Amino acid sequence: MPSANYRSLLRAPGAAAFFLPASLGRMGIAMTSLGIVWLVHSHTGTFSAAGLVSGAFAVADALAAPQLARLVDRFGQTRVLPPALLAHGLAMTALVSLVTADAPDALLTLGGALVGASLPQLSAMSAARWVALLRTDRPAELPTAFALEAISNAVAYLVGPIVVSALAAAGHPVVGTVLAASATVAGGLLLAAQPGSAPSPAADSALEARADRSLLRSGVLLLMGLNLALGVFFGAMQVSVAAFVVEHGAPGAAAPIFAVSSCSGLLAGWVYGLRRWQVTAPVQLLAASGALMAGALLLLTVGSPLGLGLVVVLTGATIPPLLALFPVLTESTVHRSVLTQAFSWLGSAGAAGSAGAAAVAGWAVDSLGARGGFAVTAIAATAMTLQSLAGPRVLSTAEGRPTGRAQMPSRGTGREAEHRRKGAAE
Repeated sequence: MPSANYRSLLRAPGAAAFFLPASLGRMGIAMTSLGIVWLVHSHTGTFSAAGLVSGAFAVADALAAPQLARLVDRFGQTRVLPPALLAHGLAMTALVSLVTADAPDALLTLGGALVGASLPQLSAMSAARWVALLRTDRPAELPTAFALEAISNAVAYLVGPIVVSALAAAGHPVVGTVLAASATVAGGLLLAAQPGSAPSPAADSALEARADRSLLRSGVLLLMGLNLALGVFFGAMQVSVAAFVVEHGAPGAAAPIFAVSSCSGLLAGWVYGLRRWQVTAPVQLLAASGALMAGALLLLTVGSPLGLGLVVVLTGATIPPLLALFPVLTESTVHRSVLTQAFSWLGSAGAAGSAGAAAVAGWAVDSLGARGGFAVTAIAATAMTLQSLAGPRVLSTAEGRPTGRAQMPSRGTGREAEHRRKGAAE
């Protein structure tokens, strides 16, 4: 059957045991930001306060995520996750208490920042576990594994906001926020309870070269730029679609349009992961970025909600392959001892782009109408394509060099390597 690739992945020793908890935690994370918006708005009556608290959450998350990932790479997931999850649970409890006590906006903003700063990076940790599981014996399956991660992420961000919005509409915003934190903490604890699939912490290796651990290299910077541009596309797209349907007197069309885009992405991600592509990942990156640019330029020509719905089929379908390619290229570019940090930095770049784009697209819509917002998406997609042109040169070099998986023998192969060195010396 076509899904045999995914089934074989999940049958690998320990795979389902870490993937399913990470997916549960990812659902909670997908609910958190919107849950904070509904929670704060329900008690303050203003979206300005809700936006302020949600913005503080997003900024703190983007800044703290790589630092938490650094601790994970240094000490291991099973040691860092439990205290981080405890801090996240306490921060969310504090925020709910502050909101229900009608605390001033400054304290609510601080509470939102604490929630964001303690948010565990479960997606990065799950991706790092796939690398540890498949790197040695099944490296060709890594793109499929990352496609599965992208599908899980898409499902979380499709279902999670719907659940928390439905609870808020029913008059239970606190329940939605508590449910988000509970799913995050439960998924994280179940993940921490699976030490067998976790990557070995960097501290366990005496062979590590500090130069190899640097993230300041051309491949990483290129990937961060790509994630930043994709974040801008996401942020501008949400504002622009909403503005377009309002302009055309069909505000109810926004939800179906977003649903069509999400379903298109889920199908494309599923199909992408089932194939073993003959072209290299940097070339795939250029093709996917070019397709996104073509779709973004078409957005400037649509004249009805129906036409917009047809175009978002194309733009939505390009996203999961891109989200699967980014970790594939990251894994081949950085040393394994900083892999979680690299994944987290890419996520932070995307979050920063999305946050900034919402404000820029809002200004463009106010000045030029919905097409002004779509112009921002087109600029972001074009920037991705231009950056991707450097991919075959910059990233193919990274793929060809000895990376962390070659430089850093696992514990089981260290003695073998020592025998080979002795044999060569003799």
